[in-house]
Amino acid sequence: MEEAERLVKKYFEFVSEKKFMGLKCKDCGAYILPPKSICKKCGSREFEWVELSGKGSLYTFTVIHVAAKRFLNDAPFVVGVVQLEEGPRITARIVGVDPNKPETIKTGMPLKATFIESGGQVLLAFEPEK
Repeated sequence: MEEAERLVKKYFEFVSEKKFMGLKCKDCGAYILPPKSICKKCGSREFEWVELSGKGSLYTFTVIHVAAKRFLNDAPFVVGVVQLEEGPRITARIVGVDPNKPETIKTGMPLKATFIESGGQVLLAFEPEK
C-alpha cells in the first residue's frame, strides 16, 4: 500500500472512531488535511497525527438535491467547504441548517465538527456553533 493511501485509510479509521485528526508537519508546523504524503508548504515527509480543534467557519457551500445512490435518502442536504482554525480547508456535510432555506446559511458562520451516520458509515460533518 502506498504511503498516501495508508494515510487516507488511517484518517477514515479515526473518523469511524469519531475522532477529528489531521497531520502536522514536523518540519514547518503546517496542518495537512485531507492527509497527503508530502507537505505542500515545505516538501517534508515527516508528520505526526494530531487532534484538531474542530472549529472553523463556512467558506462556501452548496445544496445537494440529486445525491449518489448511497446518499439518496438524505437529499436534500448541504455540503460545504470549512476553513479550519488550524489553516486547512475541508469539504464536509453541514448539518443543523435547513437545505430548503439556503438564504439562512451564511458564509463565514462559525462551525464545529460533529459526526453523523449515513449510508452505514460514520462521516465527519460540521454544525453551527452556538
